[in-house]
Amino acid sequence: MTTAGTSRMEITGNALTGAPCWATLLTHDIAAARDFYGQVLGWEFAPSPMGEEWSTATAHGIPVASLGAVASSLPIAVDWLAYFAVADSNEAAGRVRERGGTVAIGPVDTPSGRATLAADPTGPTFGLWEGRMVDDWQHWRLHRPWWLVLESADPFAAALFYGAVLDWEYREGEDAVGYEDDEIVLRDHGHVAARLRPRDPRNPALHPRWNLIFPVPDVAEAARRAVELGAVRLAETTPVADEGAVLRDPDGAVFSLAPASAGH
Repeated sequence: MTTAGTSRMEITGNALTGAPCWATLLTHDIAAARDFYGQVLGWEFAPSPMGEEWSTATAHGIPVASLGAVASSLPIAVDWLAYFAVADSNEAAGRVRERGGTVAIGPVDTPSGRATLAADPTGPTFGLWEGRMVDDWQHWRLHRPWWLVLESADPFAAALFYGAVLDWEYREGEDAVGYEDDEIVLRDHGHVAARLRPRDPRNPALHPRWNLIFPVPDVAEAARRAVELGAVRLAETTPVADEGAVLRDPDGAVFSLAPASAGH
């Protein structure tokens, strides 16, 4: 998950087990995806150590996510996927299975670590990452380029599952998991990294999922631009902001927009 052209940090999942650490988009047309997200979110793109079929998105010089091309013939959903850092991917994958989840792919070796694709017992998918973090990891986690919200029919049961898989119970102090305003909140380095909350009845069309929410200066303008480029607006609110938008990009991946002030 390191970016090209910069020195590699020797920071791995051992140092931050359980924290959200990266996101990927699998898409059928990576050039079209780069153009779409570049225009909607202002991202720029750099080569990825994963190879020619991958790109690393950056915003204001901060690595944001990876975009990867997937063949139309493969039975892999076009969607955004968030990864959580783990010290041992084999052990974490075993915990997923033991607690009723599903391991779909992996752990598989990549140039900078090991990746696993999994799903919790109620269906939301997520990734496990064992390996190097992005360059300048401390800056990344302090200025997190996206937020995670799990909308669940039973957020407490979900918290028990993820807590067991990701060792959340061992996080302390400013990295603790706590109960705040009917939500379960995971803090990383003092900042909100993920929220688990009951499903929003205003968004009945959205199935339980880990929502990636990207902050933007002007939600209305970014959403308008996305629709002009072929996206479909699914909802007028997000799990963290009434002045937000949930959209499906032209290739089918769902993502959310929210004001930058809404993340914490």
